[in-house]
Amino acid sequence: MAQATIRDVAREAGVSVASVSRVMNRLPNVRAELKEKVEAAARRLDYVPHVGARSLSLARTGVVGVVLPDLHGEFFSEILRGMGREAAACDLQLLLSNMHADPQSAIEALRTLRGRVDGLIVMAPHIDPDTLFAHLPESIPAVLLNCPDNLQGRSELRTDNAAGAAAMVAHLVALGRRRILHIAGPANNAEARQRLTGYHAAMAQAGLEPIVMQGNFDEESGRAAIATMIARRIAVDAVFAANDIMAIGAMMALRDAGFCIPDDVAVAGFDNVPLARLISPPLTTMAIDIADLGARAINRLWSILDGADVPSMELRRPNLIIRASTQARVV
Repeated sequence: MAQATIRDVAREAGVSVASVSRVMNRLPNVRAELKEKVEAAARRLDYVPHVGARSLSLARTGVVGVVLPDLHGEFFSEILRGMGREAAACDLQLLLSNMHADPQSAIEALRTLRGRVDGLIVMAPHIDPDTLFAHLPESIPAVLLNCPDNLQGRSELRTDNAAGAAAMVAHLVALGRRRILHIAGPANNAEARQRLTGYHAAMAQAGLEPIVMQGNFDEESGRAAIATMIARRIAVDAVFAANDIMAIGAMMALRDAGFCIPDDVAVAGFDNVPLARLISPPLTTMAIDIADLGARAINRLWSILDGADVPSMELRRPNLIIRASTQARVV
């Protein structure tokens, strides 16, 4: 049986993780009733506080550093919503840093946060692993979110982007679509590359010729891809963009050009940002559950700080959400 963690004790006692932490660290002003409830739960679960973690916890700042490629847009708003919710449950504060998708800014962000936080959550899909780990010493507890492949064995949360992209292509093929344009994300972004890999694999499996245009994960590049498609007279019956925002830009450009969605061209995205279900027609997409991804990152880092034995990798496969942009059945 796996060793009980502080979260297990909190669940058993019906209190917050922060309350359990206060009891275990023998902090002052803890109500006797709370102390008895937590200690009873710990005995039932045979919970043994990690000695190293406890000694560290007494010197903790209660702050977690979060380094993201950007703080703008629906994706990052959602991931921060999930992080904020879970951080509050753990009595933690978040210190945010925006690296602006720039390697040098990422290095500066990591340098600035070191020594000021208990641990780090780093989402850097565009940063070379050697550069990242040169500035992320093993002594710093950290959780990586969708970073490039590496051999460091650090704790990671990843989305199975290749499998998700392949599933979306399979959905479009099953609907009879054969000329499927993929609007790819930035070439230096690991997630974009993985989604492109999944697209190519699924197109090859279906015996179809790939059609790829470069995008930049923003609405403007989705529009630009359609403008290029029209200018070059490239016939397509489906567009699969590497994220929802590019897909929305593509939809608007297609409509402006007189195409009917999905009758003339089906459109699909990736991520399932909140806007995807609100536009017309609602967008078919691969759902990540972005807020939950952020919450899981905080949860995983808290477990590491608590001294729990955490598996190095958690791979999360996205789910296909079928909406009216690919067929006339809205879910």
